[in-house]
Amino acid sequence: MNARARRAAARLEAATPDHRDRAIDGLRALALLAVPAGHWMLGGFRLDADGLHNASPLAAFGGLAPLSWVLQMLGIFFLVGGYASALSYRRHGSPPDAWLRGRLARLGRPVLGVTAVWAVLLLALARLGVPGDTLRTASTLVIQPLWFVGVYAVVTALTPVCLLLARKWGGWAALPLLGAVAAVDFLRYGPFAEAMPSWLGVLNILPGWLFAYQVGVSWGEGRIGRRGARLLLVGGGVLFAVLLLVFHYPASVVGVPGEARTNSHPPSLLVVGLAATQSGAAVLLRDRLGRLLRRPLLWAPVVVVNRCAMTILCWHQSAMLAAAVPASMAGTAVSGLTTGPDTALWIVARTAWLPVFAGLLVLLVRCARRFESPWTAGTRAANARRVLAGLLAAGFAVFALGLA
Repeated sequence: MNARARRAAARLEAATPDHRDRAIDGLRALALLAVPAGHWMLGGFRLDADGLHNASPLAAFGGLAPLSWVLQMLGIFFLVGGYASALSYRRHGSPPDAWLRGRLARLGRPVLGVTAVWAVLLLALARLGVPGDTLRTASTLVIQPLWFVGVYAVVTALTPVCLLLARKWGGWAALPLLGAVAAVDFLRYGPFAEAMPSWLGVLNILPGWLFAYQVGVSWGEGRIGRRGARLLLVGGGVLFAVLLLVFHYPASVVGVPGEARTNSHPPSLLVVGLAATQSGAAVLLRDRLGRLLRRPLLWAPVVVVNRCAMTILCWHQSAMLAAAVPASMAGTAVSGLTTGPDTALWIVARTAWLPVFAGLLVLLVRCARRFESPWTAGTRAANARRVLAGLLAAGFAVFALGLA
């Protein structure tokens, strides 16, 4: 580690307030970085005469499914979000609606930025002769992680309700949410499954992701200690194992193309079990992680990732596309990039591509992080830019969602 990096780490260390909860920031950074790592390793492309198409190594290598258990850390993200929201809501002096507007604005600005930019990119790429299938694949990948922002906005709006429940029932406030997901899964996959409507799984979206958020709110209220954390860890682990071994849930917690059932969209009880396990482990490891992040060289990257959190989430698929789309236009098969993810060589080659994707993401974050900053308001030019960005984003959303 060179002297310049050490000085930068020392400056970030000196600027960190004593009351900053380093463990919570560390967990958030870990969960956030797992998103691009998961999409880059468990997603791929197949190039044919019509362009790039989405593919997944999980379709050919079922043995990679346990990797999804590690890389799917949205349970941690919602847990930490609930914890931070509980503390922020208590400290915020203004009315609840002002607190919520501030939170939603921080979520919405980067989303508006990436969708507006991609609306322009689609037009430019089409003029350059990029095939329509490639453009549709790119649009699907860009909008894919943004569902999380919509769900997170809804659960954030429910923070006052979550606080009331946490104060009344403590950690047990999340149990009815688990029960709701279990009931829907029973209807979807039980003896009456054939009589159930296909949209029934949508009912799991809110309770499935609110579960970990509610646990986080209860944790932030001081209602979950080490005993509760052990119950989450062991109970979630047992539930996860039973669903896999007895009820034969799909092993992957992310979607696999061609599979009739999926655990991820909408979340199944298996995802809730994994979230419970992850949440229990996070609570138990909090103090140890906090002590570890007292080291400036470990703390510095956590600070950087947290400052760019939404930008990383919104642009990580664009980093992969920045490599894959030009390669596809060259017309040659590039192992690990445009070749189908169905050989061991692909896994090795894709692993080698990960630093390239990471470097491209760093460049994109440096350019796109401005979208996280509050916008200047009041001037005619600023208002015109907002309207234009909104129209471009809406156009991109209509195009991308129309592909579903």
